[in-house]
Amino acid sequence: MSRIIAIANQKGGVGKTTTSINLSASLAAAEKKTLLIDIDPQGNSTSGIGVSESNASIYEVLLQDVEINAAITATQMPFLEIITANVNLVGAEVELINMQNREKILKNALNLIKDRYDYVIIDCPPSLGFLTINALTAANSVLIPVQCEYFALEGLGQLLNSINLIKQHYNPALTIEGVLLTMFDSRLRLSMQVAEEVQRYFGEKVFKTMINRNVRISEAPSYGKPIILYDVLSSGAKNYIALASELIERTGK
Repeated sequence: MSRIIAIANQKGGVGKTTTSINLSASLAAAEKKTLLIDIDPQGNSTSGIGVSESNASIYEVLLQDVEINAAITATQMPFLEIITANVNLVGAEVELINMQNREKILKNALNLIKDRYDYVIIDCPPSLGFLTINALTAANSVLIPVQCEYFALEGLGQLLNSINLIKQHYNPALTIEGVLLTMFDSRLRLSMQVAEEVQRYFGEKVFKTMINRNVRISEAPSYGKPIILYDVLSSGAKNYIALASELIERTGK
């Protein structure tokens, strides 16, 4: 059965999409059958993985009763597939308001393919609207990226409160998979202070792997490639390969 992991943080610019793309690609490189779902209206996971066209997107799955199998698209990596997002998703929050069981649409769709993948990674929008609620309701766990910069913990309390509300009302089994420190720079005292603060707050939930600030990671999306295909020898690629290994070990897959 798939391990469904939502990558969420209501704060933008924390490395959420970068992590979605590169963790998915690193899991695929480890020959774990992986599905990346882009549920962010910006569609950056879609373009960042190098997919420009698909028969259907997550919008059609959520709002037009398109069967999820019809929306699955191959990528340039053998063990990695994607469900894309496009500009239509911008209005989805409003369109979902009047739908029945609107919080469980994605969960119900994923039930059809839950045995096909080792991992399903969901890239959530930087907000706590219906799209993120759908992702959290469908997920087994949440991975929270936190950048090693000023105001890093800002808004995390609200996110944790939202996770607890989802657990109470829609998904009692939801857990925190882990907290991932991103944009870490060992030369900066601030990075060290943020890392200590996050580890003090979350304890064992913090991944041992940290994602270092790396220009190659920033360049890769413009070429439509995950870092593992763009520059496998970069520190960024090594970080995400290590994160995938740690996740595989944690989840027992």
